[in-house]
Amino acid sequence: MLLNTSQKLYKTARHQQETAASAPTLVSLITLKLRSTGNKKTIGMADHFIEIKIPQQRNYNNINNSSPFPSVLSPNPATTATVSRLSEKVRTQKPFLDSLLLKAGSVLFRGFDDVKTAKEFNDVVEAFGYEELPYVGGAAPRTNIVGRVFTANESPPDQKIPFHHEMAQVPEFPSKLFFFCEVEPGSGGETPIVLSHIVYERMKHKYPDFVEQLEQHGLIYTRVLGEKDDPSSPIGRGWKSTFLTEDKSIAEERAARLGMKLEWMEDGGIKTIMGPIPAIKYDESRQRKIWFNSMVAAYTGWKDDRNDPVKAVTFGNGKPLPADIVHDCLNILEEESVAIPWQKGDVLLIDNWAVLHARRSFNPPRRILASLCK
Repeated sequence: MLLNTSQKLYKTARHQQETAASAPTLVSLITLKLRSTGNKKTIGMADHFIEIKIPQQRNYNNINNSSPFPSVLSPNPATTATVSRLSEKVRTQKPFLDSLLLKAGSVLFRGFDDVKTAKEFNDVVEAFGYEELPYVGGAAPRTNIVGRVFTANESPPDQKIPFHHEMAQVPEFPSKLFFFCEVEPGSGGETPIVLSHIVYERMKHKYPDFVEQLEQHGLIYTRVLGEKDDPSSPIGRGWKSTFLTEDKSIAEERAARLGMKLEWMEDGGIKTIMGPIPAIKYDESRQRKIWFNSMVAAYTGWKDDRNDPVKAVTFGNGKPLPADIVHDCLNILEEESVAIPWQKGDVLLIDNWAVLHARRSFNPPRRILASLCK
């Protein structure tokens, strides 16, 4: 079987991955200095940020570029004091940050002492200017803290949350995610991330027939929701908070807009059926196919008193997924992932089109906040 170009690039990249230095070090002041463009001057990111290396980063070398994943930015000590807050730096450097996110897929802001609270995190989110996405249709129990900021998944600390693109099981999903570390974990609790196109390339190479079925049929997601939130479950969001209403007719209307079928249960809960919905998407901005689904998360993690994970996701034609391939996909996700220990004040920006994320179990305390953007 002939490998296509992306598969060849993947095989090359696998042998060229480099592990960063064993301790954080300054890489460079990015070479986007103050430059003249006609009568306009463009301020380079070196005025406010420096890029640093941390041990967990990975480098994927290909014919286009060599970009660390994720990119890690810290304050430039040489910057003037006129722009001191991260939110102000974001506003002045927004075009550069958008370009960096497109290239890297994820950007970690570390060492910005002015971001310590949920309110300050909310200021950073708003500085980017992305439109807010209402959390309708998602499975995770969350609590609104301030403005656009919510808790991350509130499931118990001993439970892992498998890899997924945020809200990949519904048509209206966020394009950007922000995470913020308000309280460092006692231990564990990382939010591993992985590049989606790398997962697609590996799965396509190893299981071409399986991927072809996914592309042809898509996936169906089935989940049973209680009436109220269940904090003991990673998918314990009740239907009232899922659809932001206590009115069944309004819930049905909002489900219909998502293309979701509802079946009301005798105990007041509902069964939601979503799909068929694509499992492989095409990232127009980067011009490549991506592994855009919650297959592994549903098959291995949608388990509680109401749900059987094996029945939670099937091919779009209703046929069951092969367990061995799903579990091997989980292995691939783990192999390709980057898991950076949280530090207080960290802000992690993720392009949901490019990157899947997960959560490792942890010892409390840990408080990670989140914000979703269209």
